[in-house]
Amino acid sequence: MIDLRSDTVTRPTPGMLQAMMAAKTGDDVFGEDPTVNELETRCAALFDMEAALFCCSGTQTNQIAIKCHTQPGDEVICDADAHVYQYEAGGIAFNSGASVRLLPGNRGRITAAQVAAAINPDDVHKSASRLVCIENTSNRGGGSCYDFEALQHIRQVCKEHQLGFHLDGARLFNALVARNETPEQYGRLFDSISVCFSKGLGCPVGSVLLGSKAFIARARRYRKVLGGGMRQAGILAAAGLYALEYHIQRLETDHAHAAAIAGALQDCRFVENILPVETNIIIFETKGVTAADLVARFGVNGIRCNAVAPDRVRFVLHLDITETMVQQLIDKIRSL
Repeated sequence: MIDLRSDTVTRPTPGMLQAMMAAKTGDDVFGEDPTVNELETRCAALFDMEAALFCCSGTQTNQIAIKCHTQPGDEVICDADAHVYQYEAGGIAFNSGASVRLLPGNRGRITAAQVAAAINPDDVHKSASRLVCIENTSNRGGGSCYDFEALQHIRQVCKEHQLGFHLDGARLFNALVARNETPEQYGRLFDSISVCFSKGLGCPVGSVLLGSKAFIARARRYRKVLGGGMRQAGILAAAGLYALEYHIQRLETDHAHAAAIAGALQDCRFVENILPVETNIIIFETKGVTAADLVARFGVNGIRCNAVAPDRVRFVLHLDITETMVQQLIDKIRSL
C-alpha cells in the first residue's frame, strides 16, 4: 500500500525510535522534563525567538496562540482556506470567542493590501481587528509558499494597525527548504509561530509554539486549560530533536518525488488541471470522473489518497514513500 493521504501517516524511523527509547524524562507540567526543555530551548534559538512551548498538536498550538492574541469579540483575519478556519473544528469561536474575516487568497496566500482593506474601523458596531494568521505552506493551496517579501509587507500593515501576526507553520520547514530561507528570518517577522513535527519531519506527535517569554508564559497556562499538559513527554520531544538533526534537508526528496508524480499526471485523461507543485503536496482537478470515484480506483490499485473537493484529489509525499514506490505510482497512474 502506498499511502499518500497525508504526511501525518509517517512512522518513526529506527533511529528516531532509538532516540525516543533513550530519552531522559521528568514531569513537564512541573517544568522538569529535560528533553522537553531541550527541544523548547533549541527551537527558540533556531528561530531567534525568546521562548517555546511543546504541545501535542498543531491545532493546539494555533488555538493557544489565537487565544493569547485575542479577547472575546475580536476578529481574526485569514485566508478562506486557512487551516485555522477549515480544519480546527470551529476552535476560534469555541476557544477564543472571536469572529473571523475570511479573505479570498491565491492558493491560500493573502496580500498586505487585502489585509489592510479588511481591518475594521474604530467603530463600536464593529468587532476589533486583532490578529492576522497566515499558513506557510498552504495545505489547501497545494503546498504553496509565500514570497518572503509579501510577508514583510503584511508585517508592516500589522505593525501600523497594532495587529498580532501569527504563522501556522505546520509545514514551514518545507517552505524553508524549497525557498532556501532560514528560521531566523521568520522568527524576526512574526509575533508567534506554530511548527508541527508530526508532518514532514516524521515525528509521531507534537508541535512547538514560539513567541516572547511573556507570550509563552500565557500560552503555558492556556495549554493547561485545554488539557494539554503532558507529563513524561520527553519520549515525544526526543523525536523532535532527532528530526531537527536528520529530517530537514531530506524534505528535498519529498519535493522531488512530488514533482515527478505531477509530471506523470500532466498527460492523464482524468486530469483537468494540476495546482503548481512547490513542495510535497499535489492537488489536481479531475476530468470525466469525480474525485471520490478516482480515489476509490486508486485504492483498488493499492494507492491511498484523499478527495479534498468534489473534483480535487490530493497526494502528499513524506519520508515513508520511497523512490521505488514513486515509480510504482507513476506506472499505475499511466495505466489507469
